[in-house]
Amino acid sequence: MSDTPRDNEANSDMHRARTTPQLRLSPIWIVPIVAMLIGLWLVYDNYRSRGPQITLTMSSAEGIEAGSTLIKTRNVEVGRVERVQLSEDMSHAVITARMSPDTDALLTEGSRFWVVKPRIGREGISGLGTVLSGAYIQLEPGSGEPGEREFEVSDQPPIAPADAAGIRVTLISQLGNSLRTGDPVTYQGYTVGRVEEVDFDPEARRMNQRIFIESPYDRLVTDGTRFWSASGVDLRLDADGIRVNVESIEALLGGGVTFGVPDDLPRGRAVEDGATFNLYPDEESARQGTFNRYLEYVLLVEDSVRGLSRGAPVEFRGVRIGTVASVPWQFTATQPENRGSFAIPVLIRIEPQRLGIENQQIDLEEWDQRFHRLFGRGLRASLKSGNLLTGSLFVDINFYREEADNYVAETFSERTVFPTTSTGFAQIESQVTALLEKLNALEIEPLLAGLERNLTASEAMLGEVRELSASVQGMLDDPGTRNLPANLNASLEALRETLEGLSPDSSAYRELTGAAERLERTLRDLQPVTRTLNENPRALLFDSLDAEDPIPRAPRSN
Repeated sequence: MSDTPRDNEANSDMHRARTTPQLRLSPIWIVPIVAMLIGLWLVYDNYRSRGPQITLTMSSAEGIEAGSTLIKTRNVEVGRVERVQLSEDMSHAVITARMSPDTDALLTEGSRFWVVKPRIGREGISGLGTVLSGAYIQLEPGSGEPGEREFEVSDQPPIAPADAAGIRVTLISQLGNSLRTGDPVTYQGYTVGRVEEVDFDPEARRMNQRIFIESPYDRLVTDGTRFWSASGVDLRLDADGIRVNVESIEALLGGGVTFGVPDDLPRGRAVEDGATFNLYPDEESARQGTFNRYLEYVLLVEDSVRGLSRGAPVEFRGVRIGTVASVPWQFTATQPENRGSFAIPVLIRIEPQRLGIENQQIDLEEWDQRFHRLFGRGLRASLKSGNLLTGSLFVDINFYREEADNYVAETFSERTVFPTTSTGFAQIESQVTALLEKLNALEIEPLLAGLERNLTASEAMLGEVRELSASVQGMLDDPGTRNLPANLNASLEALRETLEGLSPDSSAYRELTGAAERLERTLRDLQPVTRTLNENPRALLFDSLDAEDPIPRAPRSN
């Protein structure tokens, strides 16, 4: 049976090839896709590994360079300065720095920054390592909450770390007692701390100094401690005689502050960190400042007060019980009516605390009544010489029974008058007699023998100096010493020849320049190849870039 035309047409349709659209991806695209993924990963990894960015402000950016100045802590690099610019008002410098990863814990509220560079101060020379490497910013981590990004850079390095063991106290003083940052704090001549900060309060017109006393010496600071300025050498000539007090060598050159507990006060209890104390101008003023409870009386002196000064002692039979407060005092005030001559008013203070009495046991009214009873029994005050060399006077209080019936209560400018007596010529006679007795008691012969021994020792020392001078002259006359300048000049000439070998005219410099030029030509020849690969990466596999993709042929029918 033969096939019909319709059946032949159906068989032809069954054997005809059918084309379906397919998504084709050439293997050449694998390379750029992988390169793009690697690039994206590098960008992400770089962004993830970047540390926090901080802003530093300082008055001057001296020694700070963008891209090269490092930020270190414990001599470990933890950041780098990225940008240095002026603030909007041009009053200070603003520094932008990039910290290393995992440094958030270092950036707290109490973190401190300062510039490390060569410095010359009282403690010596510091920062010499930055002469060649350049200045860097030192970071001292604080103990506050992390997350801070803006800090101030101090002009000076801190005296002590923020977490150093010790105590910080504040001293209040007038301008005459002001200190400077870095001044030593001494205790009996030994340095136990430093002055950290000095600030002037214009409202109160006083200086506020914060000092740090390191452990274990912080236990020496109690509520009975007194602070005073250490001037190095304290020389005094007063009614108590000649007094010389020498502090440490550092205090002798630059001053400082020292402290201690006066002998008349108990040691007291330990104070907390941040306590406030007064800073006195000297040790004597500090001692006087402890006697804050006193009785005031006025002496009406009819004799000369030449030699009597403020701060002179008031003594009772050699025991100091008070201090002269003012000479003269209220000079133009009205004199008592029962006095026939003009008297010089002198204000004195009777200080019961000098007798070792605690503040809680002092009843000033009772002491005042006691003195009024003693006035009627002959208690009188007089001026006596305390030092024959300086002519200083002090107030001496004693009983004169012959004066007991002559007491008349008086007041001067609302102050009780302390009755006085004049010793007159008898005082001068006793002083001259005492002086003559001291001169007669002097042994002149031992002094002369000692002087002769000193002269002999001085001659021996001069002989040793002559021998030393001769030795030095012989060393200078030595031919080796004379040839030293010539050898030094030869070394410098050799160094100059070595440096000339690195000049632009030398052969080594020309060879290096030629190699750089050949490298530049090679890179220039590779630019067309690089440009072609960037525009069409298929150039590595196909000769012609304009050829179309091949289309497969349909299968032949039988």
